[in-house]
This record gives sequence, structure tokens and C-alpha cells, in this order.
Amino acid sequence: MSLETSASELIIKKLIPFLFYLQLEKYFFPSTERQSPRHGGESVAEVLRAHGIKFVFTLVGGHISPILVACEKLGIRIVDTRHEATAVFAADAVARLSGTVGVAAVTAGPGLTNTVTAVKNAQMAESPLLLIGGAAATLLQGRGALQDIDQMSLFKPLCKFCASVRTVREIVPTVRKALAVAQSGTPGPVFIEFPIDTLYPYHVVEKEFAPKNTPKGLMGKIIAWYLRNHLSNLFAGAWETRDLSPLPVHIPHATEDEVQRCVELVSRAKKPVILLGSQATLPPTPADDVRKALESLGIPCFLGGMSRGMLGKNSPLHIRQNRRDALKDADLVLLAGTVCDFRLSYGRVLNRRSKIIAVNRDRSQLLKNSDMFWKPTVAIQGDAGSFLVRLSKALKGHRCPEEWPRSLKEGDAVKEKANRSKADEKTERHLNPLSVLHRVDELLAEDSIIVADGGDFVGSAAYIMRPRGPLRWLDPGAFGTLGVGGGFALGAKLCRPESEVWIVYGDGSLGYSVAEFDTFTRHKTPVIALVGNDACWSQISREQVPMLGSNVACGLAFTDYHIVADGYGGKGYLTGREDESQLDDIIKKAQKECREGKAVLLNVLIGKTNFREGSISV
Repeated sequence: MSLETSASELIIKKLIPFLFYLQLEKYFFPSTERQSPRHGGESVAEVLRAHGIKFVFTLVGGHISPILVACEKLGIRIVDTRHEATAVFAADAVARLSGTVGVAAVTAGPGLTNTVTAVKNAQMAESPLLLIGGAAATLLQGRGALQDIDQMSLFKPLCKFCASVRTVREIVPTVRKALAVAQSGTPGPVFIEFPIDTLYPYHVVEKEFAPKNTPKGLMGKIIAWYLRNHLSNLFAGAWETRDLSPLPVHIPHATEDEVQRCVELVSRAKKPVILLGSQATLPPTPADDVRKALESLGIPCFLGGMSRGMLGKNSPLHIRQNRRDALKDADLVLLAGTVCDFRLSYGRVLNRRSKIIAVNRDRSQLLKNSDMFWKPTVAIQGDAGSFLVRLSKALKGHRCPEEWPRSLKEGDAVKEKANRSKADEKTERHLNPLSVLHRVDELLAEDSIIVADGGDFVGSAAYIMRPRGPLRWLDPGAFGTLGVGGGFALGAKLCRPESEVWIVYGDGSLGYSVAEFDTFTRHKTPVIALVGNDACWSQISREQVPMLGSNVACGLAFTDYHIVADGYGGKGYLTGREDESQLDDIIKKAQKECREGKAVLLNVLIGKTNFREGSISV
């Protein structure tokens, strides 16, 4: 017996059960509409529209073209960026500001690998996000096709739900499920892989499947028959009417007993403090309802992450300074979506004598480090925003003793006066960064949204700049990712076109997304970028030089970033010490240019201060 004959017999033996199955499919699966011009991209677009998705962010690739074209036809705005990470960051911002799922679509292989950092950032920031990825055709996966890698293994650790669509009829139920999972429980990213043959029309895919010549021999005929049946199964029942509406979203809530126990603890507290985290801004509770609840409780609040701005610009309840001292004196601490990670010294800053109420949708975050440094009096796995509203209603008429928030606010005033005095000091060269930030803050429009992307300069901005209201501050979150600026600002401007959107950049972080000035220009999304240019990765250098005696890899140049903005169709301004007296006028001019449709970059040369010595960089 020849080798060829034995190989053929082996193949036939393996194929017989599958061929029998394919024959049965003809009786159990609907017929295939071979003449239909429809394609899988239309099914994706229809589900997205039914879920209220207004934007899809992308960097185009042939694998996903049908999705983009179909979305555009249905009125979903396609916004293409200069890097796939920016597309995901923009979708992240839309999710945070709109209360819907942000959507990004990128091509296979390197298109998807370019998104990994941004997807991980969305996971840690708890942003509901759908990442759509192209993939090699179903029959070519694992056979060396263009840009074919094991994408599912990359995203399973990063996403709440991952799926690879295998037939066109699976598209609608898979996308519906993914969108519901993204918003349920602790929100986060989800990923769907679409092989290219599930997205293009039957006649296009058929050309790729069909043998170029008439098959000869038994094996050739079997393979041709197999391909025809695979194609039929791929499109079987593809265009049957399906429910496109959103599936139920499941959100954990505190029980009545848990709320009542907390009511008793809060009512007895003399020095309570609330630490509000980003989770308090999540749907379904509107941010304004959370704000009213906090004001009704009258408890002093420290605001972090997306909750910055929750109480407006000058609330008597918003405490910005001396958090460690306040926590030491507090007799009750309410962690409303706040996690005991590095930002709270892993829980070590909490007074062991304090009663501690912790509320978080994610159980692992709820109890993080409670086995070592702190212990919750009450731990509630539930939504922080709705919990605060229910707590406020149950405590109607009760307010925290007024002398407590008043004393903390007095401490705030002392600290901020000292900080302000540092802004008046002359730096060795260029402008004092604290002075620049104070002047920008004073001129911010009331509807401004602030995007934070950087290290040292942005860390200072967090102390000085005051968001004017809820959902008006965007930072990367616990992952500390650099490069979010361009994408976050793009998403913010599209969600709130009437708002003045500012990106506060360090000169290091600007390098990641300065090319998005091209995107701002093409998509008519004017924003203002404030670049603190000290020609250095200062947050690292400040510790590296005194500890290790070298500034290696920390030095940059006083680059003409304003010219880069000009080249991308924006407007750039260079500002140094000689322009100090005109700084307010330059800021106002930038605001005017922005209102008239130009993206603006303020390249501000800054000197060094000791304002943030000892802050965390690792």
C-alpha cells in the first residue's frame, strides 16, 4: 500500500463522522440564503444601535471593514484614531461619561495587541467597554494566515467575557450578551473576535472557499464537499429575525438589613468621614442624586478618581488636604467604592478604633488587605451610589455635627494657603508650575472637563485644579497608565461637545498621543492641551537622582511641541518666563481658539519645585 493511499484512507476515516453530522445539519439548521447581499457587519451594527451606542472608535483594517461601514449607514459615528490604544481609551471615556458601553473596533493581530494596555486600564478602572477584534477566517486559524494569533488567550485574563464568533447566526446573541456582561456586577471590558468570513457577504466568502479548478480524485471531491458544507453552515439561518434589545443588567445592591445597620453606625458617629471612589459615579444612580445624598448627610468627604468634582468647586463638605490626619481622628469611615490599595497605604492609614463601612461591587476589592491591615465593621458587596442615596433617605433629618467638617475645612485652608505661597516662589528657570496651574484653574469654564495624563505636573494639578461638577475629571485610575490623554479627551469632547475639554499633560506623557491632534482636527473635536514642559520625567528623576546618583533615562528636551500641534492642523503656543505677565491672555486666547474649532496646545516651559517630594512613583 502506498503512503498516499494510506493517508487518504486515514483522512476519510476521520471525516466520515463529521460528514455524517453535516448531512444531519441540513435537517436541523435553516437553509442558507446564498443570494443575499447582507453581511455579518450589519448584524453587529444593528445590535449596537439597539443598545444606544453612538460612537465606535477604530483604526481601520480589512478584517473589520464591514462592521464600520454598516455602523456608519445606521448613523453610528465612526471615529478613527492614530493608534489602537487611543481608540480604546476614547471608548473608556465614553463609557464613564455616558453611562453606556464604550465600543472600539480594531483589526486582527497587531491591531489587537496594540490595545492590551488600554484594555487592562479599563479593567482596573471598572469601565464597561466592548472591544471588537478581527480575526483570520474560521478555516485558516492556526494555519499561518495573515495576522493570525491566539487572540483569545491574550484577552481572557483582561476581560469579563470573551467569545469567538463561529457562524453568522451567532453574532446577535453574542453581542447582546457581551454588552450585558460589560455592565453587570463590577463593570469591565469584554471582547468578541470576529473571523473575517463571518463578516463579509456570502458571495465574497464563497469565492475564497471555492476551488480554483474542478476537483479531481476522491480526496479533492471530499475536500470540496466539506468546504461547501462549512460555508452553508457558516451562513445557515444568518438573516432570521432576532431580538436585538438589551438583556437585563444585574447590579448588586445592599440589603435592607445592611443599610439599617449602617444607619445605626452613622447616627452615633461624631467624626465620620466618607472616602468616595469612582464606583460611586456608575449607573444606574445619577451623579446628581449621589451629590444630593452627600449634601444631605453633611459628612466631610474626600473624593478620588472619577468622583472628583462630585461636590462642585467650593463645597464646605469637600476636604482636599490632610487626609491622613482626618482618618486618624475619625470615629467612622465610609469607603464608598474606595479600595484599600497603595492609595490608602493598603489600609494602614485607617484608625483601628474607627468603625469602618466598606461598600464595593467587587468582593475582592471590597476586602483587599483586610486580612492584614484593617477590618471592616460592615462589608457590603453592592453599588456605592445607590447605597449612599438609601442611607441618606434613612437618615433624613440627621446631619453630622457641624464643628467636625468645619474644623477639617479650616485645616484645608491653612494647607492650601501654604501651597499657594509655593506658587509665588521663583523657580531657577522658566515658570513656576504651581503658578501656571493656579492661573489655569481660575480661568476654567464652569462646564470644563479635565483629563489628567502625566506624572509630576499632573500630580500637582490634582491638588490645585478643581473640577466644577460631577463627571468632570478623567484620570487613568489605579493602573497609573500614561498615554490616556488623547483618547480620553476625544471621548469626552464627543460626549459633551459644548464643554471645554482640557488635557493636563506632562511632557513625557504627551509623546504617547500627540499624534491625536490630527484626530482632533479631522473629527472637529477641539480640545486644549496644557503641557508642563520641564524636559524631564520628573516624578522618577526626583527619587532616582538622590537615591542612585544618576539621571539616566530621565532627561528629555525642551521640544517644540507647539509646532507639532500646528503641523497636525491645530494651534500651538510656546510660553516661558518672558511671557509670564501675558499668561492669562494666552490662556484666554487658547479658549477662544478652541471655541472657534481649533485644537490648541500650550507648550509651557516650567521649572522645578519641591512641592511633591516624597510622593509615590513606584
